[in-house]
Amino acid sequence: MKVLITGAAGLVASHFSRRLARDHELLALARGALDITNHDAVMRRVVEFHPELIINGAVVQVDEAEENPVRAEAVNVDGPRFLAEAANQIGAEIVHFSTQYVFQGEPVGRAAYTIDDETKPVNNYGRTKLRGETAVRNACPRSYIVRTSWVYGSGKNSFLCTVHRDLQTGKRVRVIDDIWSSTTYVDDLIARCLEILNRRRHGTYHIVNEGVCTYYDFALEAGARSGLARTRIDGLCDITHEGDMERAAARPRYTPLRCVLSQELGLPAMRQWREALAAYVENDRSIGVLE
Repeated sequence: MKVLITGAAGLVASHFSRRLARDHELLALARGALDITNHDAVMRRVVEFHPELIINGAVVQVDEAEENPVRAEAVNVDGPRFLAEAANQIGAEIVHFSTQYVFQGEPVGRAAYTIDDETKPVNNYGRTKLRGETAVRNACPRSYIVRTSWVYGSGKNSFLCTVHRDLQTGKRVRVIDDIWSSTTYVDDLIARCLEILNRRRHGTYHIVNEGVCTYYDFALEAGARSGLARTRIDGLCDITHEGDMERAAARPRYTPLRCVLSQELGLPAMRQWREALAAYVENDRSIGVLE
């Protein structure tokens, strides 16, 4: 089929593009090729290409959304609306990625959030992503809203993506020990999205690996999977608390997710986060050897 992907330079969209390019006609557009906040440009490109599926990976991230609320509203709310309106006009489906940040994250230790739980974001990123979800649902009934959390994979320079390499090379890392969430290996995220797309049940999905951890837990596991001793890992980790990070946006403290619709479709639980992380570290090592 014909697939149009926006935000193609991002982690999720770039991996999705590579996966779909094997079997489908793909138009992957980074911001420079399509500004999703431009309604006319969106309509023109969508009508011209006439995809059967639109995947929106464009986003203004957490701290930038706090510092630049006008841009966050444009990219996280207006852009998704324009894409969904365009999809609806030509009879296409749309996948829109959202976040665990639509939830409050209290109290620590609560049950994992499902789509039945109240949304109550604590920062502007969460608020704009939540409004973006609503805009997409209202504009196109053939929509899949995919909430995910702490996504990692190759090709991005972020803590979750690089901590195993940093520890291997003896670099000190700053790790937060009082924020808990689900983590998501991008390969697993895309595989589950494809399973859902094949079943054609529109709705809101929570797609994450099983289990919950802190950034510190993640670093410990990443180091162990890289062959490092616990004493070596602890010697390289500078433990800190979220309140000491001085970041622009507040973070919810405890946001594990569970997918009700995946269960109703009979899909098995996603693999546990430690197993997924092990696969990522091994795959990253294999790529390094090949290079």
